[in-house]
Amino acid sequence: MLVQDITSSLAQATDFASQALNAQVQRHQQLVLRFSDYNREQQQGLTQLCQQLDGVVQASPEQLTVLLNQSAGRRLAQQWSTVFTDQATVQIQLTQIMKQYDVFWQAGEHRFNLTKKPMIYGIMNITPDSFFDGGQYKTKDDVLNHVDAMLQAGADVIEVNGQTTRPGFTEVTPEVELERTLPYIRAIKARFPEAVLAVDTYKYDVMEAVLAEGVSIINDVNAFTDDPRKLKLMADSQVGLLTMHSSREQEYTDLTSSMRHFFEQNLAALTSHGIDIERIALDQGIGYSQVAHGEQDYVMMRNIDEFNYLRRPMMVAISRKGYLGLLLGLKKEDRLPMTLVTEAAMMLKGGRIIRVHDVAETKQLITLLGRIENGYWLANHD
Repeated sequence: MLVQDITSSLAQATDFASQALNAQVQRHQQLVLRFSDYNREQQQGLTQLCQQLDGVVQASPEQLTVLLNQSAGRRLAQQWSTVFTDQATVQIQLTQIMKQYDVFWQAGEHRFNLTKKPMIYGIMNITPDSFFDGGQYKTKDDVLNHVDAMLQAGADVIEVNGQTTRPGFTEVTPEVELERTLPYIRAIKARFPEAVLAVDTYKYDVMEAVLAEGVSIINDVNAFTDDPRKLKLMADSQVGLLTMHSSREQEYTDLTSSMRHFFEQNLAALTSHGIDIERIALDQGIGYSQVAHGEQDYVMMRNIDEFNYLRRPMMVAISRKGYLGLLLGLKKEDRLPMTLVTEAAMMLKGGRIIRVHDVAETKQLITLLGRIENGYWLANHD
């Protein structure tokens, strides 16, 4: 038997049906496989297996074509040998095909496979004015206890923030930002040497200083292109980059297309300076429109799957934000349930880095959604 991945051929076709199917395949993270050189018994077994994986199947004596979700494709590769004991070559080929769809984020010495499960990205604000927990953690013991709790609950990354960028924020100097963050970065690394640390900053001087401390991720709301020194600094390091789209300074007539253009140009700019694309993750910038917590935020919650074609992990950064106050009248301390609803909706469309204040509940959400997303009934073959 032979198998081919023909997904990319959809993009080359010019008819409307193929173009529409290609767009849907990209958004919904699907693939199209074609099998050939099989006998009738093998065709029947293959048809049954693909249907159990909820694939769209078209079969003939000569070839079988199936449209599958990527999660079903991985299950097909895992299940293959239990159905076809004499077709080991095809299982190898399927495994290789599915590996091409894996999305990794390289952050310093850490390489995260975000295809297997989303990342929990815990927020540790060292600021007096952050919208949710500003000033809540006032001492080193407070901070270290909170970091410990987040790590114990399942956080993959701890992000230290020394200046808020909430709507209407007041800028502080690099010196003040470093006075806030450096002691805590050092204390966290000393207490939790295995912790993966990120820093949220748009200032070159702060980036340079925290890289010297060994942080693994830099989160820049200015997307690293506002200061040419940043590009060289990033290229000369191995740090992971979280690059954010912002429209606070401009308005769009077509939001999704403009965001596509931004991310394509930003990725091109970063990679052209020698930054490996596997080091780059994306953030839509929810809350960074001209009108804070306005209509654009809801578009970004809905259109996150429009960027799956870029094959880069996308952050979901909506934890307890103000849209829940404006839309539902919820105080910030009452926003966790609806935060989880929004996160679930965005994760199901491809969000892979979940930036949160509430780690334990997010861990439960990821575990449950992951189980549902991989829920295929293969009773006749198990």
